[in-house]
Amino acid sequence: MSKYIPQIKICGLTRVEQALQCVALGADAIGCVFYPKSPRHLTNDRAREICSAVTDRVKTVGVFVNESFSSIMNHVERCHLSTVQLHGQESPELVRRLRNQNLQVIKALFIDGNPSLKDAENYPASAFLVECGQGKLPGGNALQWNWDQAKSFGEKHPLIIAGGLTPENISHAITVSSPHAVDVSSGVESSPGHKDIDKVAVFLNTVFRCGFHKKAEKIF
Repeated sequence: MSKYIPQIKICGLTRVEQALQCVALGADAIGCVFYPKSPRHLTNDRAREICSAVTDRVKTVGVFVNESFSSIMNHVERCHLSTVQLHGQESPELVRRLRNQNLQVIKALFIDGNPSLKDAENYPASAFLVECGQGKLPGGNALQWNWDQAKSFGEKHPLIIAGGLTPENISHAITVSSPHAVDVSSGVESSPGHKDIDKVAVFLNTVFRCGFHKKAEKIF
């Protein structure tokens, strides 16, 4: 079994130039948030601008919370999204409908919330993003958790870990959870939506040094 290096998604981007910098540093995917209550929420126009700048080089992921099929597809078509990430209590049927549109679908599951890891079998998702599920907003809320709780899950399912990840702890998080990919947002920011490119570089370079022996499962 060859050495595997987790893929990396930088989420919550709000500026074209920072998206391009993240891609140049080696990110595999960038995330645009379409949840109105998020401080990183984007209009379609801004998201389209960001995605158009990078779409031929990385996966472009739209993050949604309890949106309808028609609303999600409107964003997908207008912003040239290749992947959707569902971060609420979406139904397995919605995941199925989106997969039928030739979309990659990531479903969020929560250690301390619903849907939980035990619900994975109900969802025909391309991959699962796992985080703790605490805080005011859907998403990691910069809260660290026991990432090792997801390790056994990742032995059966394509696993992305998120929540509280920083350049300082990402090596530990990867070591204890052995994920196929990692997802970071606030941990590489100077303020909500504004990425600190120096932190991004350290984060990426640390992940690049964290290879482990695992069957490859490319998510992005």
